Amino acid sequence: MLANPSTGTLHGSISRPRSYPFRLSSSRFDFPTCSRYFGPRKSRSRSLSLLVPRKAAESFSRVRASIEDHQVPESVAVDGAQFFPQYVSVKIPYGDREILVETGHMGRQASGAVMVTDGETVVYTSVCLNDVPSEPSDFFPLSVHYQERFSAAGRTSGGFFKREGRAKDHEVLTCRLIDRPLRPTMPKGFYHETQILSWVLSYDSLHPPDVLAVTAAGIAVSLSEVPNTKPIAGVRVGLVDNKFIVNPTNKEMEKSVLDLVLAGTDSAILMIEGYCDFLPEEKLFEAVKIGQEAVQLICKEVGALAAKCGKPKMLDAVKLPPPELYKHVEEIAGDELAKVLQISNKIPRRKAISDLEKRVIGILTEEGYVTTAMDSGAAESTLDLLEDEDEDEEVIVDGEVDEGDVHIKPSPKELPPQLFLEGDVKLVFKEVSSKFLRKRIVQGGKRSDGRTSNGIRPIDARCGLLPRAHGSALFTRGETQALAVTTLGDKQMAQRVDNLVDIEEFKRFYLQYSFPPSSVGEAGRTGAPNRREIGHGMLAERALEPILPSEDIFPYTVRVESTITESNGSSSMASVCGGCLALQDAGVPVKCSIAGIAMGMVLDTKEFGGDGTPLILSDITGAEDASGDMDFKVAGSEDGITAFQMDIKVGGIPLPVMRDALLQAREGRKRILAEMLKCSPPPSSKLSKYAPLIHIMKVDKDKVNIIIGPGGKKVKSIIEESGVDAIDTQDNGIVKITGKDLSSIEKSISIISRLTMVPTIGDIFRNCEIKSIAPYGVFVQIAPGREGLCHISELTSTYLPKAEDAFKVGDKVDVIEVNDKGQLRLSRKALLPDQASCSDATKTVNLGKKVTKKSAGSSAKDGATVSKEKSKKSSSGGSSSLIEKSSLVNGEATIG
Repeated sequence: MLANPSTGTLHGSISRPRSYPFRLSSSRFDFPTCSRYFGPRKSRSRSLSLLVPRKAAESFSRVRASIEDHQVPESVAVDGAQFFPQYVSVKIPYGDREILVETGHMGRQASGAVMVTDGETVVYTSVCLNDVPSEPSDFFPLSVHYQERFSAAGRTSGGFFKREGRAKDHEVLTCRLIDRPLRPTMPKGFYHETQILSWVLSYDSLHPPDVLAVTAAGIAVSLSEVPNTKPIAGVRVGLVDNKFIVNPTNKEMEKSVLDLVLAGTDSAILMIEGYCDFLPEEKLFEAVKIGQEAVQLICKEVGALAAKCGKPKMLDAVKLPPPELYKHVEEIAGDELAKVLQISNKIPRRKAISDLEKRVIGILTEEGYVTTAMDSGAAESTLDLLEDEDEDEEVIVDGEVDEGDVHIKPSPKELPPQLFLEGDVKLVFKEVSSKFLRKRIVQGGKRSDGRTSNGIRPIDARCGLLPRAHGSALFTRGETQALAVTTLGDKQMAQRVDNLVDIEEFKRFYLQYSFPPSSVGEAGRTGAPNRREIGHGMLAERALEPILPSEDIFPYTVRVESTITESNGSSSMASVCGGCLALQDAGVPVKCSIAGIAMGMVLDTKEFGGDGTPLILSDITGAEDASGDMDFKVAGSEDGITAFQMDIKVGGIPLPVMRDALLQAREGRKRILAEMLKCSPPPSSKLSKYAPLIHIMKVDKDKVNIIIGPGGKKVKSIIEESGVDAIDTQDNGIVKITGKDLSSIEKSISIISRLTMVPTIGDIFRNCEIKSIAPYGVFVQIAPGREGLCHISELTSTYLPKAEDAFKVGDKVDVIEVNDKGQLRLSRKALLPDQASCSDATKTVNLGKKVTKKSAGSSAKDGATVSKEKSKKSSSGGSSSLIEKSSLVNGEATIG
């Protein structure tokens, strides 16, 4: 309820200030405030226990007692005046430096809000939650939104729309980094929709904001009312010159061979993700250990800050299913559930479990679970319902009264059936199913498909399925299947990356992952990629990137599409295996083959009769992923790791368990790589005949602008005249010509060579057209776009008063270069017959060099011909007019 501080009058709707710590269940109203306006109310019923179960009544009494005894803090509204939290700032260790954490001055109406500063990079994060809980679900209603404002770097969007729009891929990946470590810390039974908003408000291009946003979100949640179990924090670990660096700068990351992002609490690891260049497992484990130590220091400081200025947690909003419901579900479906979980195929097993779930829901929500009063649980329930609020009141229900005494004697007849909420039944059924699956693995030593803990599903691989594609592969592992297709192109096919820094960035390799609903036998919505597809695609892309050749060796832009046609777990790692085969089939000279595998775990085996040692599972299925405690994806070769991603679904795992998982994953990768070598048909070792050809040539860097021409007119005319697809020029003089056939590339090379040549003394140009006449000579076109002056004194062997007396525009003449300073100074007189017998003239023109007449190239447009000395290279800087084998890329794939 809102009140005017000056008049004390009421206005608006009934609401509770965010800072109030008093709540009753999910309504979250302030009890003292309601009493102030409406007055105290007493129940007219003398026996409240007849209407409310004893446990609920005790909970109500505890809440009421806590309200009566609680002292109003400074942040609560007193006499209508609102007091917001005070400003607090602390410095927290963050690698080799400190970050500044500020709260209480921005976003004061949010449940929690912080501004975290690292150098001049500033991230603001807020946490809010709905007053009314959502329907019970097995998925915590948490949404994360991260956005990098262009204003943070002092610029605006380069497109037509100047306002930030939908999230870019790297922003989606950061959202996932924030979301994944927070979920395991949320208690079961808390259904208030929670939203985390994170903005980059300032960016100095030195300190990365992504990991900073993970830590900021952990701090904001710790300060809010969300009842998370422990504070979380995130750090990045790099490896430069064999030295680990915690939270390195962007400059340091350019030299790093490791990019590890780790998040966790002060006692355990919750999430890791990263990429490296064939790093051994022991080195990666060492990096994780260093990262965990840094996280522990941050979490310790965050815990102290939360104790100082954090809000009371909404522990009373946690609503768990009734404990007896677990027993009822096991009694109804236990035996049949154990049989259903033995079905090896995914679709029949899923349908059988779904039918069983419907029957259980029907029994417990419509028919009711029937029990007798002789059951201890039922008797206790009956007594709970009969218990009175007042101790001196006796209530007799269905009992007999003896003379001289009043007591209760329960009737032996059956009680009414117990009914439960459908949402609670669904949650319990899923938990019971997971329990039975884990029990079967631990006790029986066999999984649903009959494998042992380190077993790998059957693998089949085929290449060259699609005749017109540049490279294709179909990789199948059990019931998971990925169709990978590789496409090669020039720079125009590269992916442009928008970032905060005003520098154009292009990706010459990218992988796009698609997960249609048909892959799991369902009908669903398709369209733009969701967050999961973007995350899985990036993981597979970064796993394959280290095996690609450099741009100097293989100048193509490479695109890999991975479409999941069947899925039963580990589809991202199937994309890694299929993508590697598709690259080889496209003729990409990869450094080696790599494979990926997903690992799972049952942490507490003692619960199911084990010895307590965590059980690690190789190549997990979808059901084992959903019911397990870990999802650990590792990709790499036999010698090292290229990418990894781990998500924990419990409170965290100790480091020794993670080390064992890494070593078991290495053995699994070796077995998968061995199966990939059996691919039939095998990958092709040459470029597809449908792939474009790329020729690389080097010209003088000062001549690049001549190729481009004003407004790009010249390069467009060359493309149109020669028939090539594209010509890409670089500032260092590298020119890449892309075409579909050899003849068009040769024609463009000839034009560019003559256009950029630096003439030397003795070069002869024949059939050159006179383009213009001046009083001092004529200008002759020796190549398209290249004109040189032939002085009037060099036109004829006799005196010529005016050039137009002997020549006119359009005449064809032969000329020779006579200047050794790199400028076009032409002479016609030196090629005349009467000058050839003059020894002095010959010595002046040729400088003792012998001029050959071997044609090296011609232009069909103007018919000019240039002769070179002996077999020397053209002055274009090293590329002859004819294509050499070394300059034409015809990639040949290598395997391992």
